[in-house]
Amino acid sequence: MKKALLLFLFIAITSCYQETSIAVEGDFTTSYINAKESVPVIIKIDSKVSGADTYEWTFEGGNPSTSNLKNPGEILYDKQGTYTIKLRASNVDGESKEISKTVVIRDGINIDFTSEIVKSNYSPAEVVITNNTLGEGLTFKWDFQDGTPTVFSGKTPPNVVFTTSGEHAITLTVSNGVETQKVSKIITVAPLLMSLFSYEPKFENDDYQSPVTINFINKSISSTQYKWTFEGGNPSVSTEENPTVKFTSVGVHEVTLEASNDKSSQIYKSSITVQPDTNLRILTNIKLGINSAHNNNNIGAMFSTISRQVYKANEITDENSNLIDIAFQGLNSNLTYNKFISPDQVNNYGFLTLKNAQSTIFVNSQNLCNCGLNFTEAQFDAMTNDTPIKSLNISYSAPGEQQFGWTYPRIILFKTQDGRKGAIKIKDMVKNGTSSYILCDIKVQKQ
Repeated sequence: MKKALLLFLFIAITSCYQETSIAVEGDFTTSYINAKESVPVIIKIDSKVSGADTYEWTFEGGNPSTSNLKNPGEILYDKQGTYTIKLRASNVDGESKEISKTVVIRDGINIDFTSEIVKSNYSPAEVVITNNTLGEGLTFKWDFQDGTPTVFSGKTPPNVVFTTSGEHAITLTVSNGVETQKVSKIITVAPLLMSLFSYEPKFENDDYQSPVTINFINKSISSTQYKWTFEGGNPSVSTEENPTVKFTSVGVHEVTLEASNDKSSQIYKSSITVQPDTNLRILTNIKLGINSAHNNNNIGAMFSTISRQVYKANEITDENSNLIDIAFQGLNSNLTYNKFISPDQVNNYGFLTLKNAQSTIFVNSQNLCNCGLNFTEAQFDAMTNDTPIKSLNISYSAPGEQQFGWTYPRIILFKTQDGRKGAIKIKDMVKNGTSSYILCDIKVQKQ
């Protein structure tokens, strides 16, 4: 009886133990550290599994690739793809559970592209684009500012043409489905080719009288080569950018410039009119001050028919003093004592000595010189070439050098050291205290 009771108790206890075996329950979750889904990616494992004694983790594509920990923590992925994370949890009761989850690892974005202009950047500029951006599962969107085409979707864009001059942005936007990056590069397009030039004669040829030497100023845009043709010029052709040409024959001469680059060429034409040589330089409204005006640096009393410039005292240097061939002495502000004097004699009339001064003969009074001169205002006004003064006997005489007073219009004849003859017409005398002056026109031979 006692043995039967013990057997009953053993069976009862054993049956109770089997009915209360522990089950494996729960799940695990995955999350992206810092919400970063592009490689390198760290996946955090948070396991809520219970009832297990052993854990067998496999991390496809991960580092580490396996784990036996209940909660393996963080797994590193450095390649793009879709990977499976598996867990097999079990216990001593023979209970087990398998769980699988997938994680999507996206490629990192590192935009890399180059742009190269075919031939040159003169409009139209064709650009070749090479996309060196690495990665799978990426999308590419291109924007070409003012280009043809203006947009493109895809990894490898076609060549793009820009015709508008200036800066143009080439922008590539790359996305991996979660993150987006954008990079822009600038293409600079030179303006369309334009052939253009201006010209100016040498200073001594600004009346365009034969012979005339002209400097041509190339103002072409986006040009690398130049072909000039000068009708009647010497030289007659040139490939220089800014040539200098001499014209000797009177008349109209056509000038042609063909400007070109590696894309196109264009022709521009203009004409130059060469006048007959009068051998006469006409200078108008020359203002010459009295001594005080000159020495106080208000109005110059000295003039050069070569530089065609009036010089005040502070403008005269050792380098330009030898150009001065006309000097005026106005002794007082009432203009009652006036005379033109040779530059090499100015130190005798209240001025500083001029270095390397010129010697000029002046006939201040044709009436007193007794030299047969009677060149009138009417002759001066009518003179358009040097013929009227060419035969004049302009020589030094003390009476002819005499001063003159408040009388105008008045004609003064002169002869420069290099033999050029000329005439001065005083057409006004202006009393203005220490800044009094005379106003003149001058006609002088060129050579």
